[in-house]
Amino acid sequence: MSHAPYIAVEGPIGAGKTTLATMLAEAWGYPLVKEIVEENPFLDKFYQDMDDWSFQLEMFFLCNRYKQLEDAVIPRLAAGQAIVSDYHIYKNLIFSERTLKGVKRDKYRHIYHVLTDDLPKPNVIVYIRASLDVLLERIAKRGRPFEDEMSTAYLQQLIEDYDTAMSQLAEREPDTIILPIDGDSVDFVADRGEFDKIVARVKECIR
Repeated sequence: MSHAPYIAVEGPIGAGKTTLATMLAEAWGYPLVKEIVEENPFLDKFYQDMDDWSFQLEMFFLCNRYKQLEDAVIPRLAAGQAIVSDYHIYKNLIFSERTLKGVKRDKYRHIYHVLTDDLPKPNVIVYIRASLDVLLERIAKRGRPFEDEMSTAYLQQLIEDYDTAMSQLAEREPDTIILPIDGDSVDFVADRGEFDKIVARVKECIR
C-alpha cells in the first residue's frame, strides 16, 4: 500500500459524497478524483427498465472507474502524492449485486475481480450514512432528471446494502480504516465546526 494518503468518501445516492470529498480535497490541497455519473449513456434506460439495461450500465461504470483509477490515482500514489476520491471501486459490487442476476451477475463478479483485485486500496473510507428521508431531500435538491425515476424501495435497499458492504470491506481490506459519519445529524456544509471535526478524525486515521 502506498504511503501517501488515499482517502475515499462513500455512501448511498444523495449522501453528499462529492460535496464532502471536494471540501476535504480543498482543505488539504489534494487532487480530487470524481466519479463519472451523468456521462453514462445507459442511466435513463436503466431507471426505466432495470432488468433490461443493468448489465450495460454496470459494465460502463466499472470500465470507466477502472480507467479513471489507472490514469488518475495509481500514477499519483506511485509518485507519493496524496489523493481524495468521491468513491471506492467496491461500490460497483454494491450496485451490481442488487441489479444483476444469474449468469450476468457471475460474469460481472469475475470481470470485477480481474480488473480490481490488484488496485491500490484507500487508507481511509469516510462513510456517510443517511436515512431515506434525508437522501430523498438531497436528491430532489440537486435535480438530476434521470434520478426522478428511482423508486424509494430501491433507495431504501441501497442504504441497507451499503451497511452490509462496509462490513464486508472491513474484512476484505483490514488495512483500510472505515470512518462512519451520521449524515442526518452532521451538516458538514452549513456547520464549519462539524467539517473541522471530520478533518481532525481523518487526519488521526492517516497519521
